[in-house]
Amino acid sequence: LLACIVQVGDGSAVTPISRGDAWWIKRHAQINNKVEEAGKNCTVVFVGDSITQGWEGAGAKVWENHIKELGAINLGIGGDRTEHVLWRFDNGNLDGISPRVAVVMIGTNNFGYHQDSTEEVLEGVVAVVEKLRQDVPDIHVMLLDIFPRGEVFNEMRGSILQVNQSLQAKYKDLKNVTFFPIGHLFLEDDGTISKEIMPDYLHLSEEGYQRWADAVIPTLATFFNRKTPSSQQPSTDQ
Repeated sequence: LLACIVQVGDGSAVTPISRGDAWWIKRHAQINNKVEEAGKNCTVVFVGDSITQGWEGAGAKVWENHIKELGAINLGIGGDRTEHVLWRFDNGNLDGISPRVAVVMIGTNNFGYHQDSTEEVLEGVVAVVEKLRQDVPDIHVMLLDIFPRGEVFNEMRGSILQVNQSLQAKYKDLKNVTFFPIGHLFLEDDGTISKEIMPDYLHLSEEGYQRWADAVIPTLATFFNRKTPSSQQPSTDQ
């Protein structure tokens, strides 16, 4: 397993930077094309990494049946960290659109192969939220928690929890940011993660994406004056 080690405190999580991978550049261009095509018809953006990009993979059917009709665009790119999302915001991903809502889940890759500190990851996630608020002043950010990862309890889950707790405290009183934790919906009663929900204990299965959709759609619907069946309104209390 390769790991990219950086010096703690170098500010990398909040410094916009692109990636040189040819496929990443292609994906970024594809997103920009989708954004340009959608224009004012884009009302929701999903911001994140491979877990968000997975709405086009394992989550494709769920997206087609429940998310697409909201006027949503998928801004997820596999492997992205907070600094890459910040760069993408500056380079086309938000050009010409004014979405009413951004569903954001980012930061797990800062913990993973990049190995940022908890403080740096927190700063990176906050920077993404604040950049959205700056560039799209009327947007409402639905900030999801960083999802748990690993089959059983582990040190990284503890670090993730610390960041999530800090995000919840920071955004508890802001009118246009809602901290919306749903990571617990992917856990079993004993705290383990099932392969049926996360086949590799990180990325979601179709059932995982269905749980994600069921959790956020009732709240998203309120922004568009839509009603959802009570059966689609699970509790997000932890």
